[in-house]
Amino acid sequence: MAIESIKMPQLGESVTEGTIEKWLVKPGDHVEKYDSLAEVNTDKVTAEVPSSFSGIIKEIITEEGQTVAVGEVVCTIETEGGAQADEPAAVPAAEEPASEMPAAGSQKPSTPLKKEKGSASGRYSPAVLRLSQEHDIDLSLVDGSGRDGRITRKDIQAIIDSGEKPQPKTEESSASQPEPAPSAPAQQAAKAPAASGTANVPTAPGDVEIPVTGVRRAIANNMLKSVHEAPHAWTMVEVDVTQLVQYRDSLKADFKKKEGFNLTYFAFFVKAVSQALKEFPMMNSMWAGDKIVQKKDVNISIAVATEDALFVPVIKQADEKTIKGIGREISELAGKVRSGKLTSAEMQGGTFTVNNTGSFGSVQSMGIINHPQAAILQVESIVKRPVVMDNGMIAVRDIVNLCLSLDHRVLDGLVAGNFLARVKEILESVSPDNTSVY
Repeated sequence: MAIESIKMPQLGESVTEGTIEKWLVKPGDHVEKYDSLAEVNTDKVTAEVPSSFSGIIKEIITEEGQTVAVGEVVCTIETEGGAQADEPAAVPAAEEPASEMPAAGSQKPSTPLKKEKGSASGRYSPAVLRLSQEHDIDLSLVDGSGRDGRITRKDIQAIIDSGEKPQPKTEESSASQPEPAPSAPAQQAAKAPAASGTANVPTAPGDVEIPVTGVRRAIANNMLKSVHEAPHAWTMVEVDVTQLVQYRDSLKADFKKKEGFNLTYFAFFVKAVSQALKEFPMMNSMWAGDKIVQKKDVNISIAVATEDALFVPVIKQADEKTIKGIGREISELAGKVRSGKLTSAEMQGGTFTVNNTGSFGSVQSMGIINHPQAAILQVESIVKRPVVMDNGMIAVRDIVNLCLSLDHRVLDGLVAGNFLARVKEILESVSPDNTSVY
């Protein structure tokens, strides 16, 4: 017999951790390869963790409701063949010493990290490693709040939020104070989570307390990370889409009858954005610490909301698709989100996000960038407004606001303004004479 480890899988691009929402098995259960073991929530997807082996569940390591980094062991399985059954499970990749397991996308440290203060193992999750290396934090000086003193991502984020890194104590202060009180940075780090995530909100009779689900917590963490790391700026333009509205309305009935799904305005906007991204490739970029990565493929992320969560499926190679093809993918992906059938693969690879906030009646909004992308475009409601035409006459026109949020580390106002002007030009030129949906 042999003991094999099941690790937290990578369930989406830029996803570094997941929350075990519910175990579908218990110790002693027999499972076959590919059987579902647990339901996992991240900021991007809800999915089931499949078994990589056939055998008996040996130990459940991660409890329900617990958040762990990608690559960390969540349970072990006893399988036939190989090592003896009583041998210890192999050390998971996520818990290898930092000198052997650097975080994805980061440089391997020149010297092994010291053992952390709160753990005898000196091992760290990929998320902890990545954050500590990005912000030059010595993990040997950090007190861990996790199980067995383990340093968690929240511990590191608290130090980053406080703005003060833990410093080693001098020999003099150590000799005069054998058990010194916590330093100011440590006190601030300890207070940071309470200030940002556990505020003391008074309740009154009739108030309803709603537990925070794993999905909602993951969304909150990702939004906080985006706002914390990316210096947001935003700009807006008005677009006259009167011709687009008339063209689409003239096609929608026959289109629905022929194709079986609705031809929406949103498909026209996604097509215009994908075309403009090819002309302004810097908009299709990502911040990567010491470099900016300009992506070759134009993969448009679209936001799809359910009653309690927001999912961001991806239309791959959107610039190579027709308006009809984009419309079909929007319909199919939205249907999968609402039926719970969206896969993690369908949420990976996005390079730019387009959000249809107009579907809620919004006319102006600033979107939070979908980390690590460099920009997000909010498409607002199409409304009828009186407009002064070039000849001085007043006419009622269909107008939509396009609101662009951008990461100012990657993009400057000039390229963003030119990109938005090009999207406006494409949309205002839509007509039966020069636009085909096929």
